[in-house]
Amino acid sequence: MKVERTLSIIKPNAVAKNVIGEIFNKFEVSGFKIIGIKMMRLNKKQTENFYHQHQDKFFFIDLILFMISGPIVVSVLERKNAVRYYRELMGATDPKKAIKGTLRAEYGDDYTANALHGSDSIKSAIFEIDYFFRSDELS
Repeated sequence: MKVERTLSIIKPNAVAKNVIGEIFNKFEVSGFKIIGIKMMRLNKKQTENFYHQHQDKFFFIDLILFMISGPIVVSVLERKNAVRYYRELMGATDPKKAIKGTLRAEYGDDYTANALHGSDSIKSAIFEIDYFFRSDELS
């Protein structure tokens, strides 16, 4: 198993609920090393560029409006098979369908306000990490 990196975004609804520390704790007890963190507020253009692959999907406009509605916390997580294990930890996109104990089941509100974003592949992780972090910002 190869050590990988994946991107995590704690979305505006979870930031507003003040559960950042609880989520980070779950990352760490699940074997992830947090190697970069930023709190930021995205503008519309940044968000559209980041989610460009979803521009033709039914949820795109709602997602953009939601993601610019408040601050987010972006982090880079590292461990063996990070992409797969982080997606398992997050749970299903729709919190109502997520398995109990997953982050989205616990902190998500609905399909768009599902508390977290995570890279869906190694290729996506590379793009997403580079989108938010310079290499000298990661330990």
